[in-house]
Amino acid sequence: MNQEQTQLLAPVRQFGIQLSATSRGARLARLLAVEQLRTWELEAVSEAAAQVVAELAANAVTHGRVPGRDFRLGLLATGTALRIEVTDTRGDRLPTLGRPGDAESGRGLLLVEALSEKWGVSTGPVPRKTVWAEVTYSGPPRG
Repeated sequence: MNQEQTQLLAPVRQFGIQLSATSRGARLARLLAVEQLRTWELEAVSEAAAQVVAELAANAVTHGRVPGRDFRLGLLATGTALRIEVTDTRGDRLPTLGRPGDAESGRGLLLVEALSEKWGVSTGPVPRKTVWAEVTYSGPPRG
């Protein structure tokens, strides 16, 4: 029998944590993301990633909060991109981009759009939604 071995070209790093849907939880999400990126030696992307995490976590606790339910922060570093995911339990409230001069909402997502290569929303399983963004960097995460 001929067996092939699959070898990853770059290491894959994952981090995930569930946090309280409070302003304290949002601040903690940002701090934990920065520390995790430092551990992975990805300081070059940590400032942009910290801003994206801060915006997505703030949105989760402001617009996606359901009393008694938490939100989840996920980081996935592969190759030359960091994927940031924030999951909350308000799948019925999808984010929309703000427009310049719009004082109501969506302005933070303009920052997310500017700092990331791409971003989007995945729904499900009910009642959840995940808002994600990908921030690029040069070189694979180190081991």
